Amino acid sequence: MAESRPDWWRDAAIYQVYVRSFADADGNGTGDLAGVRARLPYLAALGVDALWFNPWYLSPMVDGGYDVADYRAIDPAFGTLAEAEKLIAEARELGIRTIVDIVPNHVSAQHPWFRAALAAPPGSPSRELFHFREGRGPDGSIPPNDWVGEFGGVPWTRLPDGQWYLHLFDEGQPDLNWDHPQVRVEHEEVLRFWFSRGAAGVRIDSAALAAKDPALPDFVLDRDPHPFVDRSELHDIYRSWRAIADEYDGVLIGELWVSDPSRFARYLRPDELHTAFNFDFLARPWKASELRASIDQTLAYHAPVGAPATWVLCNHDVTRTVTRYGRAESDPGTGFDFAAKRFGTPTDLVLGTRRARAAALLSLALPGAVYIYQGEELGLPEVSIPRDRIEDPMHFRSGGVDPGRDGCRVPLPWSPDGPSYGFGPPTGAPPWMPQPPDWGTYAVDHQSPDPSSLLSLYREALRLRRTEEGFGDGPMTWLDSPEGVLAFARPGGLVCAVNFAAEPYTLPAHSSVLLASGPLPDGHLPRDTAVWLRI
Repeated sequence: MAESRPDWWRDAAIYQVYVRSFADADGNGTGDLAGVRARLPYLAALGVDALWFNPWYLSPMVDGGYDVADYRAIDPAFGTLAEAEKLIAEARELGIRTIVDIVPNHVSAQHPWFRAALAAPPGSPSRELFHFREGRGPDGSIPPNDWVGEFGGVPWTRLPDGQWYLHLFDEGQPDLNWDHPQVRVEHEEVLRFWFSRGAAGVRIDSAALAAKDPALPDFVLDRDPHPFVDRSELHDIYRSWRAIADEYDGVLIGELWVSDPSRFARYLRPDELHTAFNFDFLARPWKASELRASIDQTLAYHAPVGAPATWVLCNHDVTRTVTRYGRAESDPGTGFDFAAKRFGTPTDLVLGTRRARAAALLSLALPGAVYIYQGEELGLPEVSIPRDRIEDPMHFRSGGVDPGRDGCRVPLPWSPDGPSYGFGPPTGAPPWMPQPPDWGTYAVDHQSPDPSSLLSLYREALRLRRTEEGFGDGPMTWLDSPEGVLAFARPGGLVCAVNFAAEPYTLPAHSSVLLASGPLPDGHLPRDTAVWLRI
């Protein structure tokens, strides 16, 4: 659908690759670029238009690669820059574009800039690239302000010389000072570096956080502007990035947690970002009224600036879909909220899988682009990681209450048996994160020959989405339907219906059934089932 058009991004199916857990070619227990290159035929057969790679740069991996030490070097655990260039070129030969990840809010504590800042005295030019401040109180032992970090806790760390530095995330991720021209120039050069090597787009991590109030004042509830979220200075930054992207026909994709519709839309004006992630849809519970409200809200957010909507069910930070959708409606329910994550939350994986199948058809039928996190096409559940194997700093900064995000980052199963289920070679090291004993039942090789598997459903859905009229960018119209049923029409007589209610839904008159997430007994749509019809 999107391969040859300059506006391919408006309706692309984009597959998220978390390299560390995708495929391990060299047998060291960590996924690598050679592993991705070897599996490109799988991704082409799946039918995706682009690959979004989580950071693959040089990093101490304090936060899964989102602590970047050098944007121009690939982390040795993943491969080399030459391999990345080959991967980008080989994927493009298969009709698949590449999107890289940029993290403007911070760098690694191992980045040369920050190492120079630590070696320099207070007040030195090197420290002006970051947010260094004196502490409060008689001896400076109180942090410079009262902010709370994105991982919880105090986002300040004190150095032996008495100064503090700001890190909204982990202490190994010092925040950059975007008021400094060198910071802007460096990131613009990084964009050119990757666009010139064939990257088709850039995903911008935590896109609403980079700019800070220079005074770094205490937080005051409901005060506008916020001291570090959604500040107006960001728009000038992203306008300069858009000018660079346009030189290469590149695309900018923002990770934006902005709740106000008008402020969200400002980032998607024609001279700023092309698209932004839609987290509201992901966070909603499995209820017809909730998901319809999210769809209406999302389309309304994007309409004023003519930007396409995006849809996603899961990513590398979020509880896996089949696990989330299999939970009871009571707290935390089937939606997602970082604050509600706890160990041992029960789930019904059979129910969750049935709902995940329906959700796949729902999301793939909506107007705009769609993101698929690796393993979602296999129906992988969230894995309960032993406490002594957890690596995610979110877990540790929560005081051990939050189980962290490692459970959705477990290495993929490719074959139904073997020491790593095909993730690495048979004689390779154990995967960096443990796989559960039943992992082989979800394996690609196990599901591929089964026409009823979730993998087969995704393959056929993506094929239809790419070849049939009515999918992707464009209008949609809600159809009259009973309470608990979502039904909408797309161009060319395409209809998608999803039943959330206990009572089976009688399908409208139609010429053909394109695809269903489950059986349709006697022309009825059972509960937690979706269907695509041609009227």
